[in-house]
Amino acid sequence: MVDIRKDIQKRILVLDGAMGTMLQAYKFSEEDFRGERFKDFPIPLQGNNDLLSITQPKAIKEVHAKYFEAGADIVETNTFSGTTIAMADYQLEDLVYELNYESAKIAKEVADEFTAKEPHKPRYVAGSIGPTNRTASMSPDVNDPGFRAITFDQLRVAYKQQVEALIDGGVDLLLVETVFDTLNAKAALFAIEEVKDERNIDVPIMLSGTITDASGRTLSGQTAEAFLISVSHIPLLSVGFNCALGANLLQPHLEAIASKTDFAISAHPNAGLPNAFGEYDETPEEMGAQIEDYLKRNLINIIGGCCGTTPKHIKVISDLATKYQPREFVGTVTSIAS
Repeated sequence: MVDIRKDIQKRILVLDGAMGTMLQAYKFSEEDFRGERFKDFPIPLQGNNDLLSITQPKAIKEVHAKYFEAGADIVETNTFSGTTIAMADYQLEDLVYELNYESAKIAKEVADEFTAKEPHKPRYVAGSIGPTNRTASMSPDVNDPGFRAITFDQLRVAYKQQVEALIDGGVDLLLVETVFDTLNAKAALFAIEEVKDERNIDVPIMLSGTITDASGRTLSGQTAEAFLISVSHIPLLSVGFNCALGANLLQPHLEAIASKTDFAISAHPNAGLPNAFGEYDETPEEMGAQIEDYLKRNLINIIGGCCGTTPKHIKVISDLATKYQPREFVGTVTSIAS
């Protein structure tokens, strides 16, 4: 198996698109989400996409395969909400290890099938680690600014359980993504480093923040450059941004960090901004034209799509990526470039 750290030096790697967008097309009912195993569960489960790795594994496998067929080098596991913190909404905290393990196993099976068919283009699985639905930096209560709904240590413990299961399931790398609060991300990164030390392993880490609005800052108030500086002590494979913005609006923030780090740079933007119905209208061709500007400016090492993107979007992006050289970078370093 080719090490992704060597592969990324040779070419621009393509990440998959949105899992949620693809699963919506299946129009799964409450009964579909429950399956036979959870048919008598006391609360509604519809909307818990991570659970589908157990109750509808065939669909998850199909989605991964469609993205690989479209040209993706990396697919993300169906584990964006795979922590005890997020699963508490569904009273499924006890299922977290199994959810992550099975999701990783499914994705790895598909990746291995495609690698066997095309050994010159090895496929990778990134364990998706979402931000949870709580923030360690800010109070959810405007009347009590000192209150916190979660502690760093609670986050660390939850993330560690997820990381262990993803690694046991066979992921090739870990992706801490959609970071709106850097303190949450630091808890995830701390947990990953703990697992690496305990198991004496070295797993590549992608880190992807999210710029939430036109202010150019994360929800917890950091600029793109400040976000980079605050995580550069960790030996990352890549740093970048995803979600919230379309490709054109994300570009300035990628430019802000690309010249200031020796890590690889990643981006997986939305298919534009959502319309009044929360849907994404940007076509693959429209998104591709914007992504090509990244490539012309030599900003990117890993490129993919987030909300609203489909295999058609990834196909256009993949075809473009083959025409350009990856951004040159040194690799894992311990501090930000001056």
